[in-house]
Amino acid sequence: MKTHAATALMFLLALAFGTSAVQADEAALKLMQESHKAYYYASEGGSARVTMEIVDKKGRARERVFWMIRTDVEDMGDQRYYTHFIKPADVRRTALVVHKKAEGNDDRWLYVPALDLVRRIAANDSRSSFVGSDFTYEDVSGRLPSMDDHKIIGPDSAMGKAATKVRSTPKDDGTAEYEYRYTWVDDETKLPIKEEYVDKKGETIRRFEIEQIVVIEGFPTATVRTMHVIDDGQTTIRFDEVTYEAPLDAGRYNERLLKNPPPEFTK
Repeated sequence: MKTHAATALMFLLALAFGTSAVQADEAALKLMQESHKAYYYASEGGSARVTMEIVDKKGRARERVFWMIRTDVEDMGDQRYYTHFIKPADVRRTALVVHKKAEGNDDRWLYVPALDLVRRIAANDSRSSFVGSDFTYEDVSGRLPSMDDHKIIGPDSAMGKAATKVRSTPKDDGTAEYEYRYTWVDDETKLPIKEEYVDKKGETIRRFEIEQIVVIEGFPTATVRTMHVIDDGQTTIRFDEVTYEAPLDAGRYNERLLKNPPPEFTK
């Protein structure tokens, strides 16, 4: 009887532990979904004039200026992105269209004006540098929370704000260049105010920080963001003229848009 009672107790404890672990995983996923929504899905779209400063490891800086436009097809679902470069001269009129998918790989097309050529960017290029910066294409359009397993580490602080620290591990090693990443989710705005990307050796290889948050049209907005590549360079992007009214219908994000941008987004 004692043996059966002990076995039953162990079973109940294991069941309780398993249930608790599942609930913790669900809570972590929910938090990362909230953070993803706050950062990538504010309103139903919008536009901003973006200034990008790229600094290499020797301290040499170069600047790029472009417009970025977003239209959501569905909340927390498919999205459309359009980027049109206006400065400097060597990248002027270069444009990018992204069809971000809630399921499956995103579709990306890049227009190279010097060749008058539209080039399809392969799905596995999502982790490539975004136009020579320290941000990747995936950083710009977002990595889906469902692609990772998440665990809440606990309460913490970052960038002078109270935050919840989360560890995210890719479900498929082939979808990321890091072993896992830490995200500090701002308790107030749910924005990912800091991220650290860690390799197999346990060393941080990249660090992302939101340096300024401004409430625009009721939405907390990360207007200054920096990506540091450890022992290399860093890229800071600043958002100006931000609005949360989507200026384009989802159907306009095509090859024609790449070659013929709206005039208001070319200056």
